[in-house]
Amino acid sequence: MNRIKLSKRIAGRKSQFGQGMTEYVIIVALVAIGAIAVFSTFGHTLQDQVAAITNGLAGNGSAAQSDDSNAKSEASTADSDASTTLGMDDFAKNEKDQ
Repeated sequence: MNRIKLSKRIAGRKSQFGQGMTEYVIIVALVAIGAIAVFSTFGHTLQDQVAAITNGLAGNGSAAQSDDSNAKSEASTADSDASTTLGMDDFAKNEKDQ
C-alpha cells in the first residue's frame, strides 16, 4: 500500500515542475514584449542613448558625444511631437515620420 502512495506523490511532482516552467516562459515572454514595446515607442532616442553608452564604454569619447547630442535632439523632437494634438487627417504625415 505504501508503493501506491509513493507513486502518486511522484506523479504530482512532475506536473508541478511543468507548471513552474510554463510560468517562467510566460514571464520571459511578457518581459520580451515589454522590451520590444519600449524600443519601438522611444525608437531613435533610445537607440542613440544606447549607442552613446556603448561608445563611452569602448573609449570613443567623440562618438559618444555625437550620439549623446543626437539623443538630445531626438528627445526634444519627441517632446514637441507629444505636445501636439493630432487628428485623423495627420495620419499620413505621422506614418512618414516613423
